[in-house]
Amino acid sequence: MEVGLVGKPNVGKSTFFSAATLAPAQIADYPFTTIEPNRGVAYVRVRCPHVEINKPCSPVHGACDEGTRLVPVEMLDVAGLVPKAHEGRGLGNKFLDDLRQANAFIHIVDASGRTDFEGNPAKGGEHDPTEDVKFLESELAYWIAGILARDWEKNARRASLAEVPVERMVQERLAGLGLSEVQIALAVKEAGAPPMNASADALVPLADAIRRRGKPMLLAANKADLAPEANLQRLRSLARYETVPTCAEYELALRRAAKAGLIDYLPGAPSFIVRDTAKLTAAQRKGLDTVLEFLGRFGSTGVQACVEGVVFRLLDRIVVYPVEDEAHWTDKKGHVLPDAFLVPRGSTARDLAGRVHTDFARNFIRAIDGRTKMVVGADHALKDGDVVKIVARV
Repeated sequence: MEVGLVGKPNVGKSTFFSAATLAPAQIADYPFTTIEPNRGVAYVRVRCPHVEINKPCSPVHGACDEGTRLVPVEMLDVAGLVPKAHEGRGLGNKFLDDLRQANAFIHIVDASGRTDFEGNPAKGGEHDPTEDVKFLESELAYWIAGILARDWEKNARRASLAEVPVERMVQERLAGLGLSEVQIALAVKEAGAPPMNASADALVPLADAIRRRGKPMLLAANKADLAPEANLQRLRSLARYETVPTCAEYELALRRAAKAGLIDYLPGAPSFIVRDTAKLTAAQRKGLDTVLEFLGRFGSTGVQACVEGVVFRLLDRIVVYPVEDEAHWTDKKGHVLPDAFLVPRGSTARDLAGRVHTDFARNFIRAIDGRTKMVVGADHALKDGDVVKIVARV
């Protein structure tokens, strides 16, 4: 699974990326700091089943912190998007191509209103952040419409003669975007099938519906520490999106302080514990007090909430744990709950088998529920937190 960070330049995307992943990224207070995409790994938090059997787990990927399992999610930070990026302005074409495989987007918005569409300081600091949402929606729609428009009439006529549904034609044209048949079908049903001679502009409504269905988006109202309450309310009023007040700079500071051993902090927590006040400088104490005030106001820095909002609500993923020994919840080497997979809600035992190994899906025999020890079939729907053994012909 891959989550893409999108937004105009100079809104804090790279700071958000670094805070979420602790991966290095070039951060500066000017547009187009990011040229090449940054890739890293963020984590979502779930209750680890190992607490039920009172044995420590051994994650192959991610980690476990006192019963909180940290499950990895790939994150991509790309160059900032400016108006008419789909026409090649700024780094537009590169930006859009980099986003092809993202399952969902976190739109980093400067909620303070202090940057204009280009990422430069806004006159008077009164830029309306909801306008940034509208222009980004437009750019993404025009980007997808541009892909569809290439040879649209020729492809549409060919599909009509072969009695191929328009949904299948659209999916074939957008094969590189990682969209499902269901997502395409729902978008076509919502926007309507375009005529054979549709122009790129006429394809925009369908493209917008495809983006909303296939690549959902959450708003990170970044720089919320500087944002007027009216700006936050404007963003929250966009009912089509979940909006999370965010301060990526504070989250990055907390994670770095925790890594340095100055504080105890679990990402997404509403507070932190200073290990030894005497080791802090006056500036550090003042900075942590400021962060603590923000946490008291909003409940978190928002970074972890954005990541988990995308994974668990927008993409509706659950976590399942494949094991080889259903009695002890271990692999062949005795490692407890070594793997944790994020899968779409409604996934079956056979789907999980395919995630473990493609041959397991083809040669599936049965699965065993690690809690009940009951045998389940290929079409058994998995539940969040399930521990499952897959049995397949070898």
